[in-house]
Amino acid sequence: MPATYHLPATPQTVRFGIFDAAFPPVLTVESGDVVVMECVSGGPEAMPPADAGLAIPPALAAIHAAQLPRLGPHIITGPVAVKGAMPGDVLRIDIEKIELGADWGFCGFRPLAGTLPEDFPYRRMLHIPVDRSAGTCRLPMGGGITLPLSPFFGVMGVAPPAEWGAISTKEPRAHGGNLDNKELVEGTSLFLPVHVPGALFSAGDGHGVQGDGEVCINALEMCLTGHFRLTLLKDERLSYPRAETPTHYITMGMHEDLDEAMKRALREMIAFITARSNLSAADAYQFCSLAVDFRVTQTVNGEKGVHGMLRKGLLF
Repeated sequence: MPATYHLPATPQTVRFGIFDAAFPPVLTVESGDVVVMECVSGGPEAMPPADAGLAIPPALAAIHAAQLPRLGPHIITGPVAVKGAMPGDVLRIDIEKIELGADWGFCGFRPLAGTLPEDFPYRRMLHIPVDRSAGTCRLPMGGGITLPLSPFFGVMGVAPPAEWGAISTKEPRAHGGNLDNKELVEGTSLFLPVHVPGALFSAGDGHGVQGDGEVCINALEMCLTGHFRLTLLKDERLSYPRAETPTHYITMGMHEDLDEAMKRALREMIAFITARSNLSAADAYQFCSLAVDFRVTQTVNGEKGVHGMLRKGLLF
């Protein structure tokens, strides 16, 4: 029977902004096991002032106090090794449940970053209350705007190839990482190519809600706990992240040039369609133009993102 493991966020179980194949696993599981991963968000610079009445979770405070080495912006929990995973395999991550981990989140922008740095060359940070029971947040603007939450993890990734060395969590790449794909909510699945033995899965960058594009830099950044079922697929081959929701198949493309990101997402969708149907590449190209939606995932991570969405039932 598959087992369930609980992995808290502590200075010993997280990395601050770094993916690296050299990191040893903090937990090793069998294929099919569930890992409940506590994930916290925000560096010391993003914390609310003492008079805001918003409590910093003890796990996050302890991680700040540890002053861990930092490369990128995200605190990620892991890595978790899956026994038997080898380069060339595929790791399926079923996101079975997402729990809110705090009563607030933050959203900000700063000079020289975001989609419009020339229009907003200053720093602004909002700390936004969250009503966990109602599943909403209250924006302190326009007299108060209430948004329904749709939580997901901005960062989900395996270890990158060993030859890449230590890389920032900021840029999404073939290992996954900072995908910022708002479709990857509870009940969806992410598929990642395995690059090193054990796969070494990590997650973090909890988002309470986000629009496609994530244009100002941040979503509603907040602490989340995810229930991830990690399943090793030995008979599948994949070179780039893909996903599946109850209603859609999703391909992805990342590149610093948004046009190139679009091309990658489109080529991935054409390859996906031709592998599962009797359509030729030319057929699939035209079908994509008629029936697949391509959306801008995010424009703020250096490597911009596009994802293509194929509704289930149209082809297979």
